[in-house]
Amino acid sequence: QVQLVESGGGLVQAGGSLKLSCVASGNIFSIDVVRWYRQPPGKQRESVATMISGRPATYADSVKGRFTISRDDAKKTAYLHMNSLKPEDTAVYLCNARVRTWTQRLGDYWGQGTQVTVSS
Repeated sequence: QVQLVESGGGLVQAGGSLKLSCVASGNIFSIDVVRWYRQPPGKQRESVATMISGRPATYADSVKGRFTISRDDAKKTAYLHMNSLKPEDTAVYLCNARVRTWTQRLGDYWGQGTQVTVSS
């Protein structure tokens, strides 16, 4: 089994920065895709940033130029660096990973989410 645990959320003033982390553990041979999603209160979940191994990262238009996704494969950790935060960035942020296990099975896994609140 694979587990993802996010951390780094919190309360920040508009214009501030936060760095979210997503640590993967368990039966992991490789992590092929990492995505960060967010779900604002009362709204649908939306993709924020995607990193596919060997390809440039892609971002939602609403965060382009402000957010950066990165990963440290040795630590099995993905990050979301968020700068110039706006109140509309307030949401639960969730990590999603497509993981290949040592038995070469592919699966999609989710973390439990971390709350980000941006005050105006």
